[in-house]
Amino acid sequence: MTINDIKRTLESTPPTQLPNVWPQFEADSRTGVKNLVEYYKKWYNKWVEEEARCRGMLAFEERYAARGFAHICGVDEAGAGPLAGPVAAAAVILPPGCIIHGLDDSKKLTAKTRERLYHKILDVAVAWHVAYVDNNEIDRINILQARMRAMELAVKGLLPIADFALVDGTRSPAFGDLASAAIQGGDARSSSIAAASVLAKVSRDRIMMEYHEQYPKYGFDSHKGYGTAQHLAAIAEHGACPIHRRTFL
Repeated sequence: MTINDIKRTLESTPPTQLPNVWPQFEADSRTGVKNLVEYYKKWYNKWVEEEARCRGMLAFEERYAARGFAHICGVDEAGAGPLAGPVAAAAVILPPGCIIHGLDDSKKLTAKTRERLYHKILDVAVAWHVAYVDNNEIDRINILQARMRAMELAVKGLLPIADFALVDGTRSPAFGDLASAAIQGGDARSSSIAAASVLAKVSRDRIMMEYHEQYPKYGFDSHKGYGTAQHLAAIAEHGACPIHRRTFL
């Protein structure tokens, strides 16, 4: 086999089968082959670590599935802290045992990785929904109540409906008859909450990019409404715009 043949063989082999495939090439004396085998051994070890991490993030879903819940959703919000724009919340039901490599708390991920995961989540999700509470409502009811309201709306928008909700944080909204559990740091501990955190973050960022087109003086494309020095300077120069949270200013 040529080195390119061996490369194509290793590339096309499912990760779980790689340890059964590379031994046949280990005796090959060609430097290119040795480098390929070494590369795929390291790649496989990283894959195993990521697989284990992702499986660990299914613990909460598996715990409540064992109690008879069939449609467990993860819920998270984005945009509680900015000076402008809405707060967004997402609810996601993933298939049982679903593993998405790279999925984590959205705050730990790059924008490019979030976008990639966003599309992967939509591809595999049983159900998902994103909801918003705008800046005027935030000013009227306060940010805590706005966050709770956005999460309630996100869960209500699911079809099929959820029968249990895993919520990021220390408190869960009033979901009516829907059972729920609040998980502190859940966006890094639960796959479905992590998926919700990615959908909420990406969806809100996209809205802030649209607002940048309407109000380009404020730089919403770069800070997404957070109170950066750039943003504060723009407010000082131009005053507030219609999407600013007056109670935050």
